[in-house]
Amino acid sequence: MQTDSTNICERVGRSQELSESKRGPVIGCHMCNKSIRDISWLLNIPRSTVRGIITKWKQLGTTATQPPSGRPRKITERGQCMLKCTVHRSHQLSAESIAKDLQTSCGLQISTTTVCTDLHGMGFHG
Repeated sequence: MQTDSTNICERVGRSQELSESKRGPVIGCHMCNKSIRDISWLLNIPRSTVRGIITKWKQLGTTATQPPSGRPRKITERGQCMLKCTVHRSHQLSAESIAKDLQTSCGLQISTTTVCTDLHGMGFHG
């Protein structure tokens, strides 16, 4: 029988990260000269996750979650939905008029280039 704390593989999906309290024991075991395989077996965490935690700790000196790289998106998911609805309502609008419409209706400050790029990403061409 596995306890709640050891059955991490079933509870954590690929997109979720291990909490800070779960990463501490990995580093503790590593400092006690345990192998990656032993740590993985003891804590019931995949070896690749253990390796990643140890590598991050060696390189950065911390196991804390770092901010994502790259520039944040200019338009949110809600803004993309509004953009899609605007295009569905009237297919003949230019990117400039769509940008102005979104600015007046919802206060989104986006350029015509952003409108074109997002529409292209959604599958609208031309």
